[in-house]
Amino acid sequence: MNRKKKINQTLKNKAKKANAKLQSSNKPQYIAKADRAALANTEPTELHVVGSVFVAS
Repeated sequence: MNRKKKINQTLKNKAKKANAKLQSSNKPQYIAKADRAALANTEPTELHVVGSVFVAS
């Protein structure tokens, strides 16, 4: 590979990586299984009485 082509390829790759970092993702952040279990245990589940039916929220 000649020098000019290699330099251009390197610059293109750097620009591509920089552009990829700027893109935002709609994917939610991963929460570990242990953290999910801890969150489920700490959050109290509230029961509301609606008529004679219990509704969990």
